[in-house]
Amino acid sequence: QVRLVESGGGSVQAGGSLRLSCAASVDTYSSYCMGWFRQAPGREREGVTTIDVYGRISYADSVKGRFTISQDIAKNTHYLQMNNLKPEDTAMYLCAAERGRYCNINFLFGFWGQGTQVTVSS
Repeated sequence: QVRLVESGGGSVQAGGSLRLSCAASVDTYSSYCMGWFRQAPGREREGVTTIDVYGRISYADSVKGRFTISQDIAKNTHYLQMNNLKPEDTAMYLCAAERGRYCNINFLFGFWGQGTQVTVSS
């Protein structure tokens, strides 16, 4: 049974920062790829960033240089630091996990959190 719980969403003005957290209840955290996706109203879900079991990271072009994924294996938690937020970053942000050594933002993830809303005003 895999359970993912996000926290840290909220409302900020453009240029501000937020840090999202995803606490994972999994059997062996180090066996899972972890990622963040987002979905805005009327748009398809898109991959934001992923980190694989070797620590290799992928980012969507739209967030490179502004967002950073990290993880604390001891806490079974991964994070998304979002800086210089833009109104177009407004979306529901979802934490994702999947067993596997390799992954990127095009990888098929099977486990999802409920999501946390991020709203960026101009």
